[in-house]
Amino acid sequence: MATDLEALRHFLPRTPFFGGLKGEAIDRLVGMLVERVFPVGAYVFREGEQGRSMYVVGAGELVAMQTVGDSRPVKLLRFRPGDFFGETTLIEMQPRPFSAVVEQEARLYELTNKDLLRLYQEDIKSYVLILQNINRELCRRLRKAGTRITEVVTEQAGADEVTQIGDYLGKW
Repeated sequence: MATDLEALRHFLPRTPFFGGLKGEAIDRLVGMLVERVFPVGAYVFREGEQGRSMYVVGAGELVAMQTVGDSRPVKLLRFRPGDFFGETTLIEMQPRPFSAVVEQEARLYELTNKDLLRLYQEDIKSYVLILQNINRELCRRLRKAGTRITEVVTEQAGADEVTQIGDYLGKW
């Protein structure tokens, strides 16, 4: 057990979510996290559910899948060791925007909104650092999504035909 805790203390600061945290802050977070193991094919959560926690991938592989209307689910993101997901629920308190499905048996570390509140109350500096880490990752994902949207629009309509994505989608 002690070896697992030491490995977790070493692993966490190397993840985007906990990057920059050290010593006592990592120890505090190790005490908050709950390890969860999911088999292949399991849903960690489903699109539309209310959430109260986020996850850091310790091992395995998962995909974020989203369905629009009656269409087939679309794979949005792939999560591997060190990645985190579910954090938007902690920030905006809205239903889950996608389903998280396990593709390779996964060991996840769960952090709840109550844990985050406790961190805020006990260690504001670490709390702010984690929020900065979340913001950085959300910006990366947004930039990547924008690039993907532009690629799809260009493939569908041709670069010369569209001046704004909204013209193509007919929504703006």
